[in-house]
Amino acid sequence: MKDLLCDGFQQAVEGSLVRHRSILDVLSKLQESSARINRAVSKAVTTCGCLHVHAHRQHIPPDVSSLQEMRRYMETHLEGKLCEHCREILEQEVGSHLFYLAALCNLLDLNLYDILLKEHQHISTLGPYSLT
Repeated sequence: MKDLLCDGFQQAVEGSLVRHRSILDVLSKLQESSARINRAVSKAVTTCGCLHVHAHRQHIPPDVSSLQEMRRYMETHLEGKLCEHCREILEQEVGSHLFYLAALCNLLDLNLYDILLKEHQHISTLGPYSLT
C-alpha cells in the first residue's frame, strides 16, 4: 500500500511547479535549497548563537573492534539547541528542499515513497555497514 502523505505531497508538487519545470531549473533549485539549509545552520551558529560547533579530530581508540562500538566515540561537534526562530527558518528551508526533491522525482518518473522504502530496507538490512 502506498503512503498517502508522501504520494499526496509529490502530486501537490506536480500541480504547483509551473515556472521551473525544466530539469535544469529543478536541479539548480535543488542545489540552491541545499545551500540555503547550510546557510541557515551557519547563521544559527554565527549570528544567533543558539548552536555552537566545537570541531576537532575524531578520536577512535585503537582497540575498537566494531562499527557499533565505534559509534560511541563519534561526535557531532554540535552543542546547543535551535531557538524557535532558527528552527522555523530551517524547517522552511528543508521544506523547500523536499519540494524540489519531489519535483526532481516527478520529472524522472520516480516515486519518492518507493525510494524511501528501498533506502529504509537497505539501511535496516545492512545497518551501519550500508554507509561504508
